[in-house]
Amino acid sequence: MTDNPKSDTFSNAEKDPDDWTTGDEAMTGAQASYLKTLSEEAHEEFDDSLSKADASKRIDELQAKTGRGKTD
Repeated sequence: MTDNPKSDTFSNAEKDPDDWTTGDEAMTGAQASYLKTLSEEAHEEFDDSLSKADASKRIDELQAKTGRGKTD
């Protein structure tokens, strides 16, 4: 591991949302848009009040349900 987090091989995308320093902020526009799409495909209710961290977790759940986001 290096002293520079940007050159570290551990990606921020892999960090647990519960550990995000900005996780309590409102979800981003991109998260909201994607979450709305996933919610519609999964026939689930879209919650526009989620935090960034909760939106990330919900996206993971709905990706598993819909099969979206698979890299296999």
